[in-house]
Amino acid sequence: MKSKWFVLSSLVMLVSLVLSACGGAGGGEGGREDGPLQKIGDGEGALSIVAWAGYIERGETDPAYNWVTKFEEATGCMVTVKTAATSDEMVALMNEGGFDLVTASGDASNRLISGGRVQEINIGLIPSYSKIDERLQNAPWHTVDGKHYGVPYSSGQNILMYNTEVFGNEPPTSWNVVFEEMTLPDGQSNKGRIQAYDGPIYVADAAVYLKSARPELGITDPYALNRDQFNAAIELLRQQRPLINRYWHDAFIQMDDFTNEGVAASGSWPFMANLLKFGGAPIDKVVPAEGATGWADSTMLHVDAAHPNCAYLWMEHSLDPKVQGDLAAWFQNIPVRLDACEGNELLGADGCANNGLNDFDKILWWRTPTSDCGDKDAATECVPYHEWVTNYVAVIGGR
Repeated sequence: MKSKWFVLSSLVMLVSLVLSACGGAGGGEGGREDGPLQKIGDGEGALSIVAWAGYIERGETDPAYNWVTKFEEATGCMVTVKTAATSDEMVALMNEGGFDLVTASGDASNRLISGGRVQEINIGLIPSYSKIDERLQNAPWHTVDGKHYGVPYSSGQNILMYNTEVFGNEPPTSWNVVFEEMTLPDGQSNKGRIQAYDGPIYVADAAVYLKSARPELGITDPYALNRDQFNAAIELLRQQRPLINRYWHDAFIQMDDFTNEGVAASGSWPFMANLLKFGGAPIDKVVPAEGATGWADSTMLHVDAAHPNCAYLWMEHSLDPKVQGDLAAWFQNIPVRLDACEGNELLGADGCANNGLNDFDKILWWRTPTSDCGDKDAATECVPYHEWVTNYVAVIGGR
């Protein structure tokens, strides 16, 4: 029987798909007809943000991690946060409206741009923009036709997290431990001890594995899959399903599953792996030989934002090196300005390296799949995102 979450997440994904379909899935222009804000005025007294869990901290979880209170005191903009568990939920919420900002990953940002749900950003009003890592300043998931629709906020990799007691002195080096049924080093099968991410973008993770495992498919870009390549990825995910303990979307539930439910390995985020490891759990992480997908998130401004002045003040605040360093320490991510890696007591001297800074160029960043293959190959038609949604929902549902 389908879980309550499965039904809810399926509805959210399909609703967001329908609402964003009128704008296509990547390319085009969104935003206000009169152009971006030209001058920051007085704050409106409030700011509403849709964000990933752990992205906007005010010291309620741990007093050491608080980058909201000082902002509120300095600007008078009182921050409220709506947590979203998936990119599709973020798109649905922004389509619904009533929010000022969203911390969107690359598999959502282009949909928001093309659907006209976010407006162009005047980076001239954000003095710290020039301090951002140059690899992110004009990234295609927030920049279209030379116009900026987002301010980089965070990036990180989807690592393979594993139980060291299960793997002993034979740590995994390949994604095959989550995709292929096998006996693990502890002598037991991996069946029922594996997890997978509860989001259609996970099809790209299957494609990354197949790129090496089945080179005859000719996969070069996991977000630009022709029909045969896509079908192979979906078939691999169907093959994987009997191995699955849970399709995860909640970071803390996944950590509990590794601690108490016998999960041996899963794709995950450095946030969970490092938190468990630092807490003494028998956990480690690796970027497997095939490489990994990753997320580079941008703060984007709703086209009908009620508090644009507070929003611009927040986007500048989000680039403060102390904020970036504290966020990296809390979420175990890579700061978007690299000077934040130095001199942060919470992050520590090796924090950025532990979070994957040196793997940056090996990561295949989330991007919304489009039928035109992202303009990479005009002669080839690729499978668009809405088919990723319907097929992955079917896989999770056992179809």
